[in-house]
Amino acid sequence: MQEPLSESNFILYCAKNYDTRFCSSTEDFYDDLKLIKYIKKLITRYENTGELKERLILNHIMTFSNLFGPEATCRILYFKLKDQFSIVKPFLVLLRILPEQLYNIDGLVMIDLNEIPMNSSVIEALRKI
Repeated sequence: MQEPLSESNFILYCAKNYDTRFCSSTEDFYDDLKLIKYIKKLITRYENTGELKERLILNHIMTFSNLFGPEATCRILYFKLKDQFSIVKPFLVLLRILPEQLYNIDGLVMIDLNEIPMNSSVIEALRKI
């Protein structure tokens, strides 16, 4: 069973999964965590305007995955973007880092990711890359 992930231990969980080869200070760590905020902002913009910056989102997710590892990336993105996960999911599928299930997130024992639909517009945009 994976370590629980909740708001109370979010920073600790991220720190445990952070690849310290890329970190020279605590400030760098927190700057790298801001990638979540950037991804969320781009997805919210897509929801509001229909403008999808798929390459930028993909770049942010790849960078985040390189820093925190693929498993932690999926867990963290689900935790922070669960209401928008149908938009995030195609990116994780494209990068081949999406597991079938996530465990122990915010009090939920198991989340079956196969039950979460993928946004068809995002899929079409990613197919053009």
